[in-house]
Amino acid sequence: MKHATVILFTMLALAAGLTAQDRKLRIIAIGAHPDDCDIKFGGTAAKFAKAGHAVKFLSVTNGDAGHHEMGGGMLAKRRYLETQESAKRLGIAEYEVLDNHDGELTPNLEVRRQIIRAIRKWMADVVIAPRPNDYHPDHRYTGVLVQDAAYMVVVPNVTPDVEPLHDNPIFIYYQDGFQKPAPFRPDVVVAVDDIWETKVNGLDAHTSQFYEWLPWVDHRLQEVPKDAAARKKWLANMRVQPLNDETRASLAARYGKEKAATVKYTESFELCEYGKRPSLEELRAMFPK
Repeated sequence: MKHATVILFTMLALAAGLTAQDRKLRIIAIGAHPDDCDIKFGGTAAKFAKAGHAVKFLSVTNGDAGHHEMGGGMLAKRRYLETQESAKRLGIAEYEVLDNHDGELTPNLEVRRQIIRAIRKWMADVVIAPRPNDYHPDHRYTGVLVQDAAYMVVVPNVTPDVEPLHDNPIFIYYQDGFQKPAPFRPDVVVAVDDIWETKVNGLDAHTSQFYEWLPWVDHRLQEVPKDAAARKKWLANMRVQPLNDETRASLAARYGKEKAATVKYTESFELCEYGKRPSLEELRAMFPK
């Protein structure tokens, strides 16, 4: 019944001549850990949410191994609470954390079913996830799991306990810097200068990660300021991504060369070959500026 309502709304929207920018999208961003979506998509997610689109973050693992002084259920609970605070700060609708162990994720059938159910229940128009090539096995296997779910979300006899989607969503990759087997292609680049403070506030909610665990792993724990304001400024500086020529060119295609030259903070995305395949112009029109 829910899917029928969505289909009817879409037909009415098309009949009324609504553009891609007018129609409200249902977007699910999927990451391996309870801060991955925030890193790769936090600014754009906040923009989507501000424009009235329904945005959900999903962490495939509970993050129970991501710390140097604590772990297990205590850490998983702490990280879950951090996700809920981040969701409030970003203004997104929901942040779900699946109860799979951090560092032990594999692309098995049970987790695939979890992904299929999550995409269906959200009635997603757009699914965003990592590419299946990364230094971390959890990241890689999250990419594989989402790819493996991409077609199955419309197959009624797969996970029949949840109604299948009527149409296959658009599947999109987050930006990464890995070159093999193929480098990331920035099909859509979103300038997030105007929402950068909101994104950093979302990241700041993940205290266990950005001020404790990740600096410890990088042997930079001594650099983290004690003062809250100074600490947040330090975090913002740590999260600036350099823009290469390809990113600048894609940025200029959306915003014009003059504005693109002034942009400092961006988030980039690549269209996956699976799922619905909009044109590059249609894809770019879907994303907020």
